[in-house]
Amino acid sequence: MNREDAPVFSCRDVHVAVEGKEIVKGVDLEIRAGEKHALMGPNGSGKSTLVAALMGHPSLQVSGEIFLAGEPVTQLEPDERARRGMFLGFQYPVAVPGVSVANFLRAALKARRGEEIPVRAFRKEMQAAFAALEMNPDFAGRYLNDGFSGGEKKRLEILQMLLLKPVLTLLDETDSGLDIDALKIVATGIDRAAGPDNGVLLVTHYQRILEHIKPDVVHVFIDGRIARTGGPELARELEERGYEWLEQEVAAVAGGES
Repeated sequence: MNREDAPVFSCRDVHVAVEGKEIVKGVDLEIRAGEKHALMGPNGSGKSTLVAALMGHPSLQVSGEIFLAGEPVTQLEPDERARRGMFLGFQYPVAVPGVSVANFLRAALKARRGEEIPVRAFRKEMQAAFAALEMNPDFAGRYLNDGFSGGEKKRLEILQMLLLKPVLTLLDETDSGLDIDALKIVATGIDRAAGPDNGVLLVTHYQRILEHIKPDVVHVFIDGRIARTGGPELARELEERGYEWLEQEVAAVAGGES
């Protein structure tokens, strides 16, 4: 692969099994610099399993090829993928009592950049990120996600994205549990962090977050595969018609091939 022409992320023929059961059944995906992709689909279709596999979740059995900026990362552990610029925003971020937000962020920045960040420079960057997401800077002294509301946890993940400047951001249902105001703030943060040199893959059930984050490409995931790809109009069609019509099309094709 020519690295100069390489997309920021690509994967080829990715299959994922959980305890021997195949969940993801062959995915090819390419995200170029500056692109935001939405991955939509019904519950149980395998969307979250796919993004966990792309990040290197150790409990999953994964085959296929995964590339970041033209470099293979399929065999790398999750922490090494993160150091190279992959970021995963969780659907349910966990609390880490005893570790302050500020200490966590500084350690993450050190790992990402490969060097210690001077305290004054770090505080300046962190405070700017808090301001961008309209978060109280007092959160820096609190334990990571401990006692945070769902919206506060999601804002903190977007704050990490702003600071770490990943090459590829994977967001697993970031809109889950957010009220309208929180959704707008989180969407603004995602747009701000999604620059011309990186890519975003946003997993969602609903079109509402896509009203704030305009995707370049929309994929529909049905039964472990990308069943259809289109532009923002595809998300609007799904909002109006649901997923059943497309599930029926997929089932008909599968029946014809058997």
